[in-house]
Amino acid sequence: MDADPRLPAQALAPRLAPWVLMYHSVAEEDDDPYLLTVGPERFAEQMDWLHRTGRRGVSVRELLAAQSRGRESRLVGLTFDDGYADFARHAVPVLREHGFTATAYVVPDLLGADNHWDVEGPRKKLLTIDQVVELAGAGWEIGSHGLGHQALPGLSAAALERQTRDSRAALEELVGGPVTGFCYPYGAVDLPATRAVREAGYDYACAIDHSSLTGRWAMPRCYVGDRDGAWRLRAKHGRHRWRDAVTGLRWAPPRAAAGERR
Repeated sequence: MDADPRLPAQALAPRLAPWVLMYHSVAEEDDDPYLLTVGPERFAEQMDWLHRTGRRGVSVRELLAAQSRGRESRLVGLTFDDGYADFARHAVPVLREHGFTATAYVVPDLLGADNHWDVEGPRKKLLTIDQVVELAGAGWEIGSHGLGHQALPGLSAAALERQTRDSRAALEELVGGPVTGFCYPYGAVDLPATRAVREAGYDYACAIDHSSLTGRWAMPRCYVGDRDGAWRLRAKHGRHRWRDAVTGLRWAPPRAAAGERR
């Protein structure tokens, strides 16, 4: 029997969230007011740390497939928001070197353009149509980041449908295959947005923070910046596990919680 679409998204999925890292741009950049850029050398160090600690970076699609089989241990989701062109130039070669995979969330109506929404930051080129087709053909997961890089909370039902359903259709036509992942622009999410994503046929959606909506259609992620070396990544992993435990306890049925205390 299908799950009730009126339920909060967190009620539709297991409470335990896998560790998913959130990247944006990998490039040499002195002007970075939003702290969204990781230098190529630092990125290589971070991927090397994952490898040295026995972890493997994978796309969210691969991560959830492994989780469904109970085999997600030591896997870490790697996500890249906005679809910057430097993903292909700087991130992909490092990921391939370690045998990692990843997910790139792109804005299909802005391919080949730039990040005009970051008004105070430097202009960064976005992946072109040809690059997205090539990446998808090589096995990299391509997910939707909506249309126009617009926040979803507060939009009408019709606008939510365009952002979710239409962006998915555009990408599926482009890559010639299924697009099953969505990522909320700015990490902004509310209950109508999670419902729209689910009704549009996505298998999952990525948010940022743990919240009452945490679940398959609002998966929390861990921000990674240029300052994050091995010690900080280890600390962030611990914080993720702690927040995940708190979120699970918050929504545990009272009787179950009482049973644990006995």
